Amino acid sequence: MKSKYLLPILVLIPFISFSNTISGKIIEKESRFEIEFARITITSTDTTCTVTTNEEGNFEFSNLQNGIYNLTVVAIGFETQSVYELKLTEAKPVIINLELVERVILLDTVMLGTNDDKIFKDASTAESPVSLRSLGSEEVERNPGGNRDVSRVIRNLPGVAATPSFRNDIIIRGGSPNENRFYIDGIEVPNINHFATQGASGGPVGMINVNFVKNVDFYSGAFPANRGNALSSIISFDFKEARSDKWGFRTTLGASDIGFTAEGPLSKKTTLMASVRRSYLQFLFKAIGLPFLPTYNDYQFKIKTKLTDNSELTFIGLGALDNFRLNASLNDGETDSTTLRRNNYILQNLPINEQWNYTQGVKYVKYNKNAMHTVVLSRNMLNNTTFKYKNNDEKLPKLIDYSSQEIENKLRYEQLRYGSFVDILVTANLEYAKYNTQTKLFRNVNGVSQFLAYASDINFFKYGASVQANKKFIQGKLSTSIGLRTDANSFSSNMSNPLQQLSPRASASYQITKQFSVAANTGIYAQLPNYTSLGFRNQEGTLINKDLKYLTATHFVLGVKYLTKFNASFSIEGFLKNYKNYPFLVNDSVSLANLGSDFGVVGNDDVNSSSTGKSYGLELLYQQKLIKGFFGILAFTYVNSAFSDKTGALKPSAWDSRQIVSCSFGKKFKRNWQIGTKFSYSGGLPYTPINTQTSSLKSNWDVFNQAQLDLNQINSLRLKPFHALDLRIDKEYFFKKWNIDLYIDIQNVYAFAADQPPTVDVKRDSNGNPVIQNPNAPIDKQTYILETLQTGTGSFLPTFGFILDF
Repeated sequence: MKSKYLLPILVLIPFISFSNTISGKIIEKESRFEIEFARITITSTDTTCTVTTNEEGNFEFSNLQNGIYNLTVVAIGFETQSVYELKLTEAKPVIINLELVERVILLDTVMLGTNDDKIFKDASTAESPVSLRSLGSEEVERNPGGNRDVSRVIRNLPGVAATPSFRNDIIIRGGSPNENRFYIDGIEVPNINHFATQGASGGPVGMINVNFVKNVDFYSGAFPANRGNALSSIISFDFKEARSDKWGFRTTLGASDIGFTAEGPLSKKTTLMASVRRSYLQFLFKAIGLPFLPTYNDYQFKIKTKLTDNSELTFIGLGALDNFRLNASLNDGETDSTTLRRNNYILQNLPINEQWNYTQGVKYVKYNKNAMHTVVLSRNMLNNTTFKYKNNDEKLPKLIDYSSQEIENKLRYEQLRYGSFVDILVTANLEYAKYNTQTKLFRNVNGVSQFLAYASDINFFKYGASVQANKKFIQGKLSTSIGLRTDANSFSSNMSNPLQQLSPRASASYQITKQFSVAANTGIYAQLPNYTSLGFRNQEGTLINKDLKYLTATHFVLGVKYLTKFNASFSIEGFLKNYKNYPFLVNDSVSLANLGSDFGVVGNDDVNSSSTGKSYGLELLYQQKLIKGFFGILAFTYVNSAFSDKTGALKPSAWDSRQIVSCSFGKKFKRNWQIGTKFSYSGGLPYTPINTQTSSLKSNWDVFNQAQLDLNQINSLRLKPFHALDLRIDKEYFFKKWNIDLYIDIQNVYAFAADQPPTVDVKRDSNGNPVIQNPNAPIDKQTYILETLQTGTGSFLPTFGFILDF
């Protein structure tokens, strides 16, 4: 078909649909036996169908229209299971295999055909009855303003701050972006964003290709014992199974990148899903006037093979190559003097960052009678380079010359044993970590510029173990879980004893009615300080931070939940987190939590483990899965986050946003139209005023080219609240063997300009040179005249994209 005829056809043909199938297999989770006579019901906007499984546990729905379906499985003696928003098209039929868990309650109380199977099924588990939310692939893809970026979509959930910057920092319940851990199919992935801040997290855009994502489980508390080294969240991604019937392909063109995904069978027992992406984000950033122009490339793959009826092997891999350059044309056509000066200031101080990273892993799963064994082996690596020339002139000396590598090799074993009395999960893990750096930079120490140069190379082992036991009582109404975890390492004697990092946890939930429940959790969680802190050395080459301890946070969570019969849930949770052993910067006499994590490298300084903190608040969530074309999430959070200053008094942390609101709703219409909108609100973050005395010193400004903070007034000021409205409109067209989704995604519809800390620059003459206030003073006493430039960020940003499946 010639391309010039494509657009008229898309406009004139509003709706084409073809017959298709949803099929799969239902088995018992523990024994792996097929379940016969299980009842499977699918529903869509205008369709409800029911079939039963045959003696081999197989089922099939045929002659279905293209669209979105919810699926529910009910079987006598097993817990009902539901899967929401399965997308069926002619280009890709749905093949889904489900594992059912045996009910604890008496069999004669289970009746097929009751209303129990109509009650919404959320993601709660015995060990995580609170603080666990789940998002499906359709919820991620259609999110307004999310740009099909999982890191941004997570902001819809309660407890997650909405930030006005271009970055994807995930800030949860007042905790640092560094307090989160990420897993893909049970394999830990340290970096999920391009241009990540080393020692923290975040970046302009996420690495994970949403085409792979089946669902996202988000734990903001009540972490399972087999997941360690996190204080604020565990985010677990389940990747889709590649199709096994034939090869299929997807091409995407979005706001920031173009991508290609392929999936299909390599053999009768092995499937492959793989993708590559290349960005053109630099054009978008240039259009909206950002000071740097990033370019990224990434790849992902998943290979799964069924070795026997009771064992399988999964390989995953993802990697990225990132680099950016400064936007030299930032001031082209600009006439406003304030904007010109602000742009020049940013260009003078923004370092250039280049990165590459990868994670490769393999997971082996073996099912025995009443037990499941899992072995995970993985390797990840981050290579980070940062440099900055004075005045961006390569003929002048570098103000920053930094390079480093982080390498981890990990082995983990898990055994989940099902028992008539209790289910027990036992894990053990061993890791070998290596960090090296070449660091040369200027830093401010007590108002005086200091040049720092050191090389560091450290390597050590990390080891840990955990056990978790789950038990139900009162015919399944009361669910309990207790767990114990410990972690240690060979870096120092402070952290080598596993008994010093014991992390107990306990959960309980009680089902008051079939729809209403109450639950609670408490636990102590430990996290290793970042490698940039552990590997810091002084000028003589001595490791300075050998006395660091594991960071710890003690969580208390209490919540109530109501599950409806129309695919929705309501929940309210209160939480408290008490922090100990948090990094405290010795030279600046400030907690790292109060200073925050800027774009670059975090923690390469003299620190100790003396800071304490507290974060508490309340969360409300209404989550509506697709029903009769409607879907949405409404989340409200109040959070208060504070950490100790040099006097021991609690001061607002850099992530103390107080009120957070996220409201995202949408509707699917006839003829395959869909409209969604999202409103975000966040209280203003605290910030620290400028120390005018040290900043104006000529000796300081000539080195840093920027003002220094007055850390005696840490976070004493606060920005104005941030809010924004996003809109997305989709139109899908279905053809024989292929389909296309055209969409427009508008971020910041009313162009709200978010408040930012004031930019302080020096007064300059007509030639752009700083003006000295007291030229006759001794050279070390000379000062510049400071001027404040008002800042704000926010643009109306419409983007167009398409998704082609064939």
